[in-house]
Formats: sequence, structure tokens, C-alpha cells
Amino acid sequence: MTSHSSYDTLISVEELAALQASGQPLMVFDCSFDLAQPAAGRSQYLQAHIPGAVFADLDHDLSAKHGAPGAHGSVAASAQAASGGRHPLPSRERFAMWLSGIGFANGMQAVVYDRNGANYCGRLWWMLQWAGHGAVAVLDGGLQAWQAQGQPVAEGAEPAHFQSNFELHEPLQQLVTAQQVLDALPGAQQTIIDARAPARYRGEIEPLDPVAGHIPGALNRPFSENIAADGRFKPAALLRAEFEQLLAGRDPASVVHQCGSGVSALPNLLAMRIAGLPPAGLFAGSWSEWCSDPKRPVERG
Repeated sequence: MTSHSSYDTLISVEELAALQASGQPLMVFDCSFDLAQPAAGRSQYLQAHIPGAVFADLDHDLSAKHGAPGAHGSVAASAQAASGGRHPLPSRERFAMWLSGIGFANGMQAVVYDRNGANYCGRLWWMLQWAGHGAVAVLDGGLQAWQAQGQPVAEGAEPAHFQSNFELHEPLQQLVTAQQVLDALPGAQQTIIDARAPARYRGEIEPLDPVAGHIPGALNRPFSENIAADGRFKPAALLRAEFEQLLAGRDPASVVHQCGSGVSALPNLLAMRIAGLPPAGLFAGSWSEWCSDPKRPVERG
């Protein structure tokens, strides 16, 4: 991709429109989703999406919901999952098969967006980098920013795609397991950042998982704090200052991000990248996997 512009964190509406006009190999993904109504994302996509965009469903395309390690199911099913939790990661091999099936190729620039403050498209941004594909960017401001600038939208089903042969490369993101998190408790070599709302972090409420609380020693930064009032990510310098204040002298390279099921942790991970801080890990199973084993410690307050 040396002859093309390549984006690996954020891309603006103007930059995406210019890319579309340039003819550079490009695939756009709509990752809109609603945890309370899992079918709503596809319905929203059918009503309006960026022309040519492929729909990526969190439950069906970006998770291996029936093959989580430790979940009931066959050995073959568990081999398809790379993490536990409510939204277990599919294996890299299974993910590559999905990318090939929709025609995504290694030479393409990927652009991901949603209607949800980058909460869901961050998952695909991370997964593509985990598959070794660096040229993937989040559309800053999502579909709302695209429409606000008068850019066209399409409706109906996505266009047909030719089969490709997407090849995995060395991961560009670090996947951290529950055992690795446990082994590093307590210690300065690991700093957990929990992206859930403060009341869930403190264990005052828990609407989704059977146990309330947080991983001992975890810091709390709700994922929504990365987004400014205009729906775009805050400026890099402001993000850096906020994370440095949160870390309070802890090594940014020690950070492992988590949330409830490994999805809403990713705006925090992306924000640290935008801020120019060292690469951080993702505990993809997150709280939903952590609290599934009563032997793992839980902290409240």
C-alpha cells in the first residue's frame, strides 16, 4: 500500500469521501448494533448506510457466541473461539474466513463506523489489526457525521462481493487471557482499565452478568469519556492528558483494557493509540468471563 494513503486510527468524513473518489482499494463496514435489540443494527443498516458498505454484525460476524472456551459445546465449536465472555472472539482463522467470504483482501483500506459513538466499530478495528491488517480506521463521528456533511447514503441490502483469499499476518494487537490477568494480580506490571459505567464498576448494579463488581485494582474510565460533544473523538493532546491523569504515574505500557464483554473497552484502547501512548492489551473476555469463575477475586466500591 506504499503508493496509497493508509489510515490506522481515525479517518474524517472528508478523507473517506476522497478515498472513495480515488479508486483506491477500499471496503467500508457498518457495525451498528443494539445490545437490547440485537436485530436493530441490521434494520438501521437497511434504512441508511454509506454506499457500498458491508454490514458487520457483532453477534454473528464479530463473535463466536456458540464456541466460547468453557462454554457448553463441542470441541470443534470451542476451537472457533479465542476468548470467553458474552461476546467471545472468533479465532483468527474463522475471522479470516469471514473476511474472505465478503471479498475483503489484504491490499484494501478498511474503514469501520457505527451509529453508537464508536462503541461497536472499535471491535472490528481491533480485530482487523489482530489479524495483522494495519490499514483500518474508524470513521470519526460515525454515520451521523457523514450525513451531517451532506454525504450520500444508500438503503437496502449490501452489494454482492467476490470471494477473496485474506491471509493472516502477525498480530498488531495484544490479546490477554483471564489467566494472564489473574497471574499479574497484584503487581505493577499490569494496570487494568475498566470501561463500564461507574455504578457497574463499583458493583452497585449489574444488569448483564451474574456477579457485580470489578477486577481488584482496576481503574475506571467509561468508554463514552473519549467522545466530545460533537460525537467525534477528543483531540489527541486532551486524551493523553486524561489518560495520564487516570494512570497517575503508572506505566501506560502496562495497561490492559476490559469492559463487560470486550467490546466497549475498545474506544479506550483506540483513544490511547490516538493519544500516542504505548500499545495496550485487551482482555477480550472481560468482566463476563472473569466473574464466571467463583475462584477469581472480586472487588466492590
